Amino acid sequence: MELKQLLVLLIIALLTAAFGLWVQRTPRQSSHPITWPQRAPFLGGGQPDTHAWTRFHVRYYPMTLLLIAFEMEMMFMYPWAVVYVSEGIKALTEMGMFLGILSIGILYGWREGAFKWQ
Repeated sequence: MELKQLLVLLIIALLTAAFGLWVQRTPRQSSHPITWPQRAPFLGGGQPDTHAWTRFHVRYYPMTLLLIAFEMEMMFMYPWAVVYVSEGIKALTEMGMFLGILSIGILYGWREGAFKWQ
């Protein structure tokens, strides 16, 4: 790029940023005033019953760990299928070890009763 083109792009970028800041600072002329329910965060139309830092029951954590285990399994299996074509038995062995470790985690969750939803 020539210096002239670079300066033109820089001026356009600065003007765009200045216009955005100007639009943001100009007050809106609305015929309807904005009330509190319109400004409140969306919660399905109601006020929250509990605080955001409320503690959850401990039975949700094993289920969360199992979800992460299944998600990690799927995340690594798709690229592995591509690598398997070029690597062969080495990639198959590595994936077998990976699935074995995940299976231990799933068996642990099963033993702890994470699959029993009450």
